[in-house]
Amino acid sequence: MRPFELLAPETVEDAVGSSGTFLAGGTTLVDLMKLNVLTPQQVLDINAVPLRGIDTVDGLRFGALERMADIAGHPGVYPAISRALLLSASQQIRNMASIGGNLMQRTRCSYFRDVAMPCNRRVPGSGCPAISGANRMHAVLGTSDSCVATHASDVAVALVALDARLRLVSEAGSRTVELGSFYRLPGDTPEVENDLRPGELIAEVVVPRLDWASNSTYVKVRDRQSYEFALCSAAVALRVEGSRVVDARVAAGGVATVPWRLPAVEEALRGAPATVAAFEEAAALAAEGARPLAANGFKTSLLRRTIVRALLELTEGSRA
Repeated sequence: MRPFELLAPETVEDAVGSSGTFLAGGTTLVDLMKLNVLTPQQVLDINAVPLRGIDTVDGLRFGALERMADIAGHPGVYPAISRALLLSASQQIRNMASIGGNLMQRTRCSYFRDVAMPCNRRVPGSGCPAISGANRMHAVLGTSDSCVATHASDVAVALVALDARLRLVSEAGSRTVELGSFYRLPGDTPEVENDLRPGELIAEVVVPRLDWASNSTYVKVRDRQSYEFALCSAAVALRVEGSRVVDARVAAGGVATVPWRLPAVEEALRGAPATVAAFEEAAALAAEGARPLAANGFKTSLLRRTIVRALLELTEGSRA
């Protein structure tokens, strides 16, 4: 780790008025600094900044510094969000990591984290060895010839499915952006991962009220049950009346370069019977446009099965 200056602003104004890298829980930043993947000259510990609070009165509002564990265990948080947080990491990390930091975490691509290797996200124009190298964990959706790294956050998938927004603050004021459009596809500029502007800070996560999101879940498929990133995941909220699906929200993780909303699957589910056959027909649309690599072609079928599993979990649970 290289030397750096540590500052601890106590107000939003002081935080956004400084130049440096924000530190909250540090569960991603410190690791990357130890590896010399990130080498900030100035680090701003923002834990004293008043960006906390959980409000479930009309929709959901989370201060960006709220810890993952506190949100996951809070009454009124939609099940898909709570479950995504609980499946994200160990209890110790959930106690430390902030919701804002989780949404900003960097990819776990091994080439990105190894400074001896080229990586277009770390050094633009240096190449993407994952395309022809070890790529079992990499993306099949939203990829480009410059980058195939998956997005690491679990809860971002659930939040994108539920139309979450971010309130961002800077010296110029505040603005609100849809989380689904906040993340950038890699294209030719994979080093630009999101729409956060210089000096800007995530202040709050806002999830619009959706009464039937109480019938939601997050299914995560991984190589081991404890503390592992997703091979594939699905966040699903389902409104069922009688024996038919009235509305649906579906997003996928572990298979794309950003949290991947699936509007075609949602549309196919609306009005369909709540049956295995209908769920399989809708889920078959999930992998449209996929670009499998040598070692991750299994993810296209795994994605379909994961979505069906989530849908069955919601409908069979309600019937029981």
